[in-house]
Amino acid sequence: MTVTTDPAPPPPPSAGATDDGTLATFGYRQELRRQMGRYASFAAGFSFISVLTTVFQFFSFGYSFGGPRFLWTWPAVLIGQLLVAACFAELAARYPISGAIYQWSTRMSSPAFGWFTGWVMVVGQVVVVAAAALALQVVLPPIWSGLQLVGGDAAPTTPTGAANAALLALVLLVLSTVVNVLDNRIMSAVNRVGVTAEIVGAILIVALLFTHAERGAGVTLRTGGQGGPVGALLVGSFTAAYVLIGFDSAGEMSEETLNPRRTAPRTILGALAAAGALGGLLLLGGLLAAPSLSDGRLATEGLSYVLTSSLGSVVGKVLLADVAVAICVATLAIQTAGTRMLFSMARDGMLPFSSRLAKVSPRTGMPFLPALVVGGLAAALALLSLASPEAFVAIGTTCIAMLYLAYAGVTAPMLVRRLKGRWPTADAGDRDELGRPLFSLGRWGLPVNALAVVYGLFMTVNLSWPRPAVYDPAGGHWYFQWFTVLFVAATIAAGAVHRRRGGAAPAAEGPGGRDPAEAVRI
Repeated sequence: MTVTTDPAPPPPPSAGATDDGTLATFGYRQELRRQMGRYASFAAGFSFISVLTTVFQFFSFGYSFGGPRFLWTWPAVLIGQLLVAACFAELAARYPISGAIYQWSTRMSSPAFGWFTGWVMVVGQVVVVAAAALALQVVLPPIWSGLQLVGGDAAPTTPTGAANAALLALVLLVLSTVVNVLDNRIMSAVNRVGVTAEIVGAILIVALLFTHAERGAGVTLRTGGQGGPVGALLVGSFTAAYVLIGFDSAGEMSEETLNPRRTAPRTILGALAAAGALGGLLLLGGLLAAPSLSDGRLATEGLSYVLTSSLGSVVGKVLLADVAVAICVATLAIQTAGTRMLFSMARDGMLPFSSRLAKVSPRTGMPFLPALVVGGLAAALALLSLASPEAFVAIGTTCIAMLYLAYAGVTAPMLVRRLKGRWPTADAGDRDELGRPLFSLGRWGLPVNALAVVYGLFMTVNLSWPRPAVYDPAGGHWYFQWFTVLFVAATIAAGAVHRRRGGAAPAAEGPGGRDPAEAVRI
């Protein structure tokens, strides 16, 4: 089965239609098990964002470049991502299909453009899985020094810390892969419990940090960090940019969600808003409660240093254990999203070995081989940390740039459709599974969409810019300085070679040999 582009979004089924019928509208059989409720859908998006994982992983990075003022990059990035999420919410209501970014881009543009967007996204998700797994290094050695398996300095920017990060990541990736092939119910239960623990832990950490404040909020107006004020803040924004991604995962899981047209749009926005609020408070609390802003430890050890120093060793380590749980659940959720993207593209015959990658286990209802592929490739990337500590930052920023580029591959063609008058109005009469109007931005759709495109392209360039101070601070590793640019270019080049060899040939005909411009109607 090959997906085609629609000249206009197909009307959703009438109220009361079955979920199987919803998927059949787009030409697919229901193979994945539809068992996820609203909280599980929210958990899918929130656990990908995983505010504890990413804030703890990148706080020191943002502070080292932007100083206390890097906090103000958080609301700026949050607003930009909310613009993108609002566009995605509209699409999730109309196209509740696994592999959301690929599916949405294809239907907004063409099979070729959608394929490249999906290719960039799935490769980016693999990189994000590796980056999330590497985050264990930030919290486990501070809990117990015995978890620094290779000895030496545990900071992830040191050779011994980076090597240990790779070892811990490999163990976590094996566990997350096992869960990803077991059963949808097990994966969903782990996700829900983990997200609940993360939210409770984050609220508790915020409360304790504010009650142990050493200074007032005016500290956030201080200068500091490296370079000029503008450049420092642009790099400082990497922290927020890395944290506030993955909210689209609620859309990725649409084929496993009950009432997806109604549920997914709200959980996409809800997950991002909740993570944005908690993350901003974590950053502010860390700055206020840090024992010192000038001893260098905040720029190297980040929030782990604040927790163990300000809250005491026992309380700090208990909270760090909660962060470790969040990292494990985040890795699982991100791998799940990447697995669904791989499955969705393979189902359309868009990847090498598509027939095997598109198989769903009748016993577990899970795509077995895609989980192994995503886990294996992520493990290979994580091993780069054995070669050099610069790989830690390179992998983190590369995955953000890849996802931002893929997001632009959805919002840009969506904007073109709006400008051509090919996007349905709010009063088009479309309904969700409960018979209520679909989520719509109404008259705000065009300006929100336009700003989302501008923001997304700007951040993609900002993240990819080959700054030596960021990617090669020690010097002598030009390939790390250009790592993001080279990785993105290599991904696109590999995709072009694959298409030229006929790897995506099925898209030329469409289902049943029909013209690809014809809408899917079943």
